[in-house]
Parts: sequence; C-alpha cells; structure tokens
Amino acid sequence: MNLIELQNSLRERVRAAAAARFGVGLEQVPSEVPPRTELGDLAFPVAFELAKRVKQATGEKRNPRAIAEELRAELETVAEVARVEVAGAGYLNVFFDRGRLLADFASLPAAAAETIARPDDSRPKRMVEHTSVNPNKAAHIGHLRNSVIGDTFVRILRAAGERVEVHNYIDNTGVQVADVVVGFVHLEKMSLAEVRALDASLAGEHPFDYYCWDLYARVGLFYRNGDPDAKEDPERLRLRAETLHALEEGTSETARLADYVATRIVHCHLDTMERLGIRYDLLPRESEVLHFLWGHAFERMKASGAIRLAGEGKLAGCWVMPIEWMQSSEEHEADKVIVRSNGTVTYTGKDIAYQLWKLGQVDPGFDFKYKRFRTYSDGHVIWTTTSSEEEAAPGVPKFGDGRTVYNVIDARQAYPQDVVRRGVAAVAPQVGDHASVHLSYEMVALSPSAAEELGIELSEEERSRPFIEMSGRRGIGVKADDLLNRLEVNAMRETESRHSDLSDEEKKKYAHILAVAAMRYFLLKWTRNTVLIFDFEEVLSTKGESGPYCQYAAVRANSIFRNLPKEALAEALRIVGAAAEEGSKAKAHVEDVFEGEVGREIWSLVTLAARLEEVIAQAAATGEPSHLAKYALQLAQAFNLFYQRRENRILEEADAVRRAVLVTVADFVRKRLTAALATLGIDVPERM
Repeated sequence: MNLIELQNSLRERVRAAAAARFGVGLEQVPSEVPPRTELGDLAFPVAFELAKRVKQATGEKRNPRAIAEELRAELETVAEVARVEVAGAGYLNVFFDRGRLLADFASLPAAAAETIARPDDSRPKRMVEHTSVNPNKAAHIGHLRNSVIGDTFVRILRAAGERVEVHNYIDNTGVQVADVVVGFVHLEKMSLAEVRALDASLAGEHPFDYYCWDLYARVGLFYRNGDPDAKEDPERLRLRAETLHALEEGTSETARLADYVATRIVHCHLDTMERLGIRYDLLPRESEVLHFLWGHAFERMKASGAIRLAGEGKLAGCWVMPIEWMQSSEEHEADKVIVRSNGTVTYTGKDIAYQLWKLGQVDPGFDFKYKRFRTYSDGHVIWTTTSSEEEAAPGVPKFGDGRTVYNVIDARQAYPQDVVRRGVAAVAPQVGDHASVHLSYEMVALSPSAAEELGIELSEEERSRPFIEMSGRRGIGVKADDLLNRLEVNAMRETESRHSDLSDEEKKKYAHILAVAAMRYFLLKWTRNTVLIFDFEEVLSTKGESGPYCQYAAVRANSIFRNLPKEALAEALRIVGAAAEEGSKAKAHVEDVFEGEVGREIWSLVTLAARLEEVIAQAAATGEPSHLAKYALQLAQAFNLFYQRRENRILEEADAVRRAVLVTVADFVRKRLTAALATLGIDVPERM
C-alpha cells in the first residue's frame, strides 16, 4: 500500500463513521501533516466540522473532542495504524505502524518504484502541445523553457498513469519563415539549389539554424532600412506579404524554398531537443491545417455564429468573433480577426481549426495524411502531416481525438489563447471551454551581466534594469545549443578533476548527463508564473538548488549498495518483512529504530520519500512541474543529512535489525529519488 492509498483509506473510514455515528455525509475529509513526527504522521481536524454539522441538523451541541474520541476507535482498526491520539480541542493525530509501512514500501516491485505508474490505455487521451518553435532559426533559452516545461508535464502525466499524445506544431507558412525566405531570395540572392549547397557546406560551430539566426536579424534591419529604431518600410514589407501569399499557395519555387528551410530547421530543433531527452509523437504542420482542416472549420464557425463578416469600421471585410467578453482595446483588436479582408487566415483562426481537430470535433474525412519524419535508434517514430498522396504512409497511429488539450505557450499569449478556447466552445459546445487549457509560463529574460557577456552593448539605464528582454529580430538571445555546450564544458572540467581514470567517452557521457541535469532543473525550479532571469553564473552552478546536487544524493545512495555484499539488500528486506508481522520478536526492535531524534529523522525521510505519488498527482492537477523539482531537492537534502549522520553508517552498523532498517530505508529513498529525477527528465550517473 502506498501513502496515497493509505490516506484515502483513512478518509473513507472517517467518512463512513461520520455517516453511521452522526448521520452526517462528508464530501471532503481534509487532513494535515503535523509539523513534527512526534505529533503523529497524519492529522484530521474533522471533529470540528462534524460538531458544527450536527448542531445545524439537530440543534444538539456536541463537544469536538468527544466526537474525536468516537472516531479514534474506528481509525485504530486500520492495520497500518499503530495508534490514534486526540489532541487539543479535538484533533485526531494518527501514528502509523512504521515497521509495517516500511515493509509495505520496500515490497513495491522495482519497476513500480522507478516508474510510479504505467499509462492506462482505458483513460481518455490527454493532448500536450509544446515547443512549437518557429522554424526560422536556432532555438534559444526561452524556447527551452517551453520545451522542458512541456516535456516534464508529459512525464508527470504519464507517471500519474495518464495516456498522453505529444505535439510540436510547425508554423511552416508564417511570418517568421517568410522573413528568412525574404533574406535568402532578396538579400542573399539565392535559389533553392544554392540554399541547399550552402546548407551542405555548413557544419560545426555554424550550422544551418545558426546561419538563419543571423539572417533573420539582418532581415529585421532590412525592413527598417538599416536603422533598428526606425519604423518598418511599407515598400520593403510588401516582400513579406508577397512571400506569405506564395507560402500559403504552396506550389511556387518560393514555397519550395520555404519548405526546405522550415524542414531543415525543424531537424535542427529536434537535434537540440534530443540532447535534453525531449521527443514528440506528431509534428502537425500549418500548411496541412490550411489544406485539410481550414475550409471545414471555417464553415463550422460561420454556421454556429461564432464569427461574422464585419461590414464597417477598421475591420470591414474581415471575419471576426463578435463575442461580448472581447476587449475593444486597440491592443487586442487584431486577436478577434479570424480571416483578414485580403482572405488570409490569422493565427487565431488556424489555431481554432487545429484545436477542434485535437478534440475530435471535425467531421470524418477531414483528417490529415501522415508520413514518418524521424525514426530514432530505439524505434520511436516522430510522425508529421503531409499534403502529398505519394508520401502518405499506411498503418499510422490514431492521432487526435483527445479529451483535454494543454497548450504550453508564453503567458503573453493569454488573450489569443482565450479567444481560441472560447471559439472552440462556441463551435463545439459539447466539449465546453474547460477542454482547452493554456499552460502558460512567463518569459525568459537576460540579466544585465549575461547580456554583456554575450557582447550586447548596454546603456547605463539598461544596466540598472533587473533584466533585458531577448529579441530574435535583433539577434539578442542565448542559443540553446551554445548554452548546452558551455554546460558540458563546465561539467567536463568537474568530471576530469574527480575521475581522471575514466575514458574520454565515459567523461563525455557523464558531462552530458550533468549538463542536462543543470539545464533542466534550472528551468523547472521556478514556478511557471515567475519571470526567469537568465544568468550564466547561476545556471552553470552545480551547488545548492541544482540538478547536479540532486543527482549527487542519488549517486551517494547507490554507492552504499556498491560497497555492501550482494545479498545484503535481500537479507535486509527479509528481516524488515518478518519484523512487520504481528507477534514478531523483532517488531519492537524495528520501532525502536524510529525513536529519538535520529529515529524521527529517519522516519521523516521515509514518509517524505513515500509522498512521491502525492507530489506527482499534485503537479499533474496544477500543471506545475516546479512542485516536483522542489520535492526532489527536499528529498536529496533529507537523504544527505541521513547519510552524513554517524549513527546511520550502514557499513559499520553491528546490530542486524537496525542495519536492516537502514539498508531498507536507503534503498527505498534511492528508488524514489531516481524516479522523481527521471520524471524531471534527469538521469543519475554511476559516478560524480
């Protein structure tokens, strides 16, 4: 039995007793964890609510403490409960049978302890869309925050037993891709063949996505006639409009060049994300949303009354969403436009069509065609959409038709996301607006010192700011691969100083594992609503609140078992299991291990490790991976205290029962910490 199951069992016992003894039905039975283990393992303040409800129902005044006494006897019949104390004016403090619970925790199969849960195919599908980087240049640290939050949320949902489908939406017909095409065609004067040749010639420190990063910034200056502070030149912007039309039409040489650029950049992005262990199931492309879904969705929007044709004003000739809640401010005026007066579809319109498909709300026959985009060495396939009958593959998995859709998108897109959510609900009221969830996060900005380290010239006023916003159009930002490279160099120095005996290949492997831990934990330890201020010194640190610190605790735990005889763990589990049986002579001895200051610390460590399922459930329900990151840190810190205490030196412990308890605790904690880190996307190396 895990801790969640035990807590739920106790709540049910309280609920049943309240109904039987007092005639009160309790929908919720709140519980609390006492601040110190000597006060109990779980506390129920339910007697106060029952006294109030009884008085309301019968007029009889009942003493909460007397009610608690009646409930105490019920709870003490639960096998995992050692005793229940009534404290204060009526708190029920539950003390678990610690030896029995330790044996229960230790008996979990290794696979279950490491993976927490297996996805349940009978559950409704959860759809998570994340990354969705414009395929026009290299990914940067802001994109990584999106990807790492999204990927970790997927891992959390799967750890909670959910069935999840992961999308990375590819905007291959948007403004950003059009601008890079303008750069190649009008600044570089290149044909598709010449772009291919350029791509083939690039390697090493200057790959294709890096080239496009610089070109995109140059196009931004080109539109402003070389002055970054000037307004965009309408004449030059016509090149963008012409290119966008060519991309949406899809058959011209310009469209083929754009398709090549976008596809190559997507491969570059997948390479970057693979370094962090991030993968996807499907890459839906915007070109196919327009080709397969848009016409059907547009007719559905018109028929449902979700949009109407504006006949006057600035939006005359546009199809707009005439919803009362929509703000009329100029800032959000464009967000309610679904189709512009020139016939082009807005991001919002395409997003509504795509969201309807994800939720299974398009008619049969309006699905995508699919082809394989990438197959990894372990057999995992990333699929993508295609407009080509010749490319369409047979035997494709069933995509879409989800119950809930989570869109991991910057908090600054909250208003457009709300338009999409309400637009979908207007077209398909049967799914409601609760099926579309905006999993938002605040932006990543640069600290002034990080900006200057990148060679960005700052004014005195800018140096005094708490942060500097990144700008792709100005080329201001930290490329994701550059940062990962720096982290790996930093980790390699650490590895070489500690383990000079390792081969170069092993050193690179460990340096990569440490770098990924540093990066992912740095991005996850902040709540999503926190503006993340990027600073090189902080992200490169392996001390304190960091991924490598958590890894080090797990490595320490594993080192205990490398130094123990092979049969030591099996013998410890046998002793602890036998001691949990009623009437066992060793039972009291096991309980003694958990007495006193040191014993209470050990038991606190056990109960903290046992909370993993609860923390994962909380992170899944709130969409907040930082809960799990904080938990992993707390568990690592608690284990390090356990490890450093002289009283807990397992290899020196002479008493067989105490040694068995310590071995069992260390084994349980290392499995839980490893599972928590794996759910965060962090591996545990053999050595550090």
